[in-house]
Amino acid sequence: MSKHTWFKEFSVPTYEQWREAAEKSLKGASFDAKLLTHSYEGIVRQPIYRYEDVKTLAHLEALPGEAPFHRGNQHSGEQKEHKWQVCQEIIATSAEAFNQAAVDDLGRGQTMLHLMVDQATLAGLDPDEAFPDTIGHKGVSVFCREDVEQAFQGVKLSEIPLYVNTGALGLPILSLLLAHVEATGQQVSELRGCIGQDPVAVLLTVGKLPCSLQTAYNTMASMTKWAKDHAPALKTILVQSNPYQDGGGNAVTELAFSLATGVDYLQAMLERGLSIEDIAPRMQFSYSIGSDVFMEIAKLRAARMLWSNIVAAYGGSTEAQKMTIHARTSAWTKTIYDPYVNMLRSTTEAFSAVIGGADSLHVSAFDEAIRPANEFSRRIARNTQIILQEEAHLAKVIDPAGGSWYVEWLTDALAKKAWELFQQVEEHGGMLSALEAGFPQGLIAQIADQKATSIDMRKKRLVGTNMYANTAEQPLKAESLPSIHEERAAEARSLRLKQNATLVPAALDELAKHTDELVARAVKAVLHGATVGDIAKAMRREDSVETIIQPLHIHRASERFEALRIQADDFLITTGKRPTVFLATMGPVAKHKARADFASEFFAVGGFDVWRKQTFATPVEAAEAAVASGAMITVICSDDASYPEQVPPLAQAIKQHVPEMTVLLAG
Repeated sequence: MSKHTWFKEFSVPTYEQWREAAEKSLKGASFDAKLLTHSYEGIVRQPIYRYEDVKTLAHLEALPGEAPFHRGNQHSGEQKEHKWQVCQEIIATSAEAFNQAAVDDLGRGQTMLHLMVDQATLAGLDPDEAFPDTIGHKGVSVFCREDVEQAFQGVKLSEIPLYVNTGALGLPILSLLLAHVEATGQQVSELRGCIGQDPVAVLLTVGKLPCSLQTAYNTMASMTKWAKDHAPALKTILVQSNPYQDGGGNAVTELAFSLATGVDYLQAMLERGLSIEDIAPRMQFSYSIGSDVFMEIAKLRAARMLWSNIVAAYGGSTEAQKMTIHARTSAWTKTIYDPYVNMLRSTTEAFSAVIGGADSLHVSAFDEAIRPANEFSRRIARNTQIILQEEAHLAKVIDPAGGSWYVEWLTDALAKKAWELFQQVEEHGGMLSALEAGFPQGLIAQIADQKATSIDMRKKRLVGTNMYANTAEQPLKAESLPSIHEERAAEARSLRLKQNATLVPAALDELAKHTDELVARAVKAVLHGATVGDIAKAMRREDSVETIIQPLHIHRASERFEALRIQADDFLITTGKRPTVFLATMGPVAKHKARADFASEFFAVGGFDVWRKQTFATPVEAAEAAVASGAMITVICSDDASYPEQVPPLAQAIKQHVPEMTVLLAG
């Protein structure tokens, strides 16, 4: 690393001199208490970083495009721009609705098509076999080739990268897509993106798999072998860390558990005859990006660095060590009240993802926590990415954070913490064994409790929810997509009656009896008319062992406060007014303002109307006004010196007239 040339006109201050000046400016306050930042990851951040803090870091000499790839996969000068893929999730129940949104969004800046399939499809069930509330839930109902044809009408999958999370059993969805590509004369070899299987993520969110783990791994291996031979740019193995953040975890748990999952998948594929060079390039990782800007930047950099080391330990080439990352702005940070603040949250999270080097990105619609995104909220989210690319010019710089002593130090500190936890998972026998023992779940629950306490105490602020709440706002109307169960179930029954009674069963028998060429056999069955449910049943015929774990508690940060607001809103609907708090502000403004401000904000976040219209000179005046207000609660606000004289007569007078009124003291 080259030496720095300082201005000769100024002497170079030492850290000790800076520290002395900083402590002087604090006027006696504790340096550690005021200027050190403690994170949920257990990392203590200093207010200033110097070259001395990073000069011993081994990875600091690596350039962009060089192992361990913390600075990104792309070499400097390789391309004029490093544009990530704009990969917005498209939520729709029907293939037709998905197609309309997809064609519209692709024409307005989206560059990678993100197909979200519903819970029934992920479970490998046709609509007439699935629970009604899983059909069209959180994605498109896709069970037959006709659905895929409708979904991608006018879209060339050989030209547009595709991102599909196929759940625990990817073969049914992959075979539908490949049958469509073949039937429309497109080149399978030109498929790009990720049609990826991630059984561990299903376990984390649901608690069990729709098939045995062995079947899931067998399909994953078959899909990966097929991609290596027929679609080398297509990834088939997906590792999602999103459940850890959505469960309340931190950056350390996200990194350690996602890497441990990746190692489990590597091992399973190696045992099924693939090489590290076959496997690693066909893996894609997905991370949620939270609100701690620099921690999230460091997280993606550390992920690439650690994964590079892992693949290298397996003997993987430099090219195989590269990690492909899809990022999405966090669902955990989004709120249902004051939802337009979510636009700001998503923007800062997207910024972190881009600076951290994400290869593709989904930016949450501001109303994601309330309802399916509409055209407006989809456009705002999509344009957030485009502004970062085209107006902020972030795509024109490789690794903008590179060389920042703070970011480099934080990347290293986070990587070390994550590696320690990763080793603990390995001591449990790998990720699956650790999950069966409840180790990750217990740790994430502890971190989630820490976060909940900070939010409850309002040390961690959620603007518009636990701070600066606007009780006068008109909440966005929650809209649910129409139920399509009966319609889709009827279509499934009708299609089954039309199936070739000879060709379909024969193709499914062939699929069930063999362990090789599973993709080709599944595509053949689909071309004969087989459905998602048919393919899944054929794959499950020999299943006997069920994998069950305790799932994570998926939630959002704001839910506890939102529950209070919802109850207050219900009270308003029932009674015609909100629950009301009266502030008895006693004496001069200087004596009561600080506590009155705190009390006002404290009750507003619970959905209370706060009456604070005047100050009172005597307890009698305050008591009369409190009784006349009809409030449920009175809060007395003044200074400590005045309370002994004011509180007893004021509280007594209120209770004498309204015994059921709650009287509180601020301070």
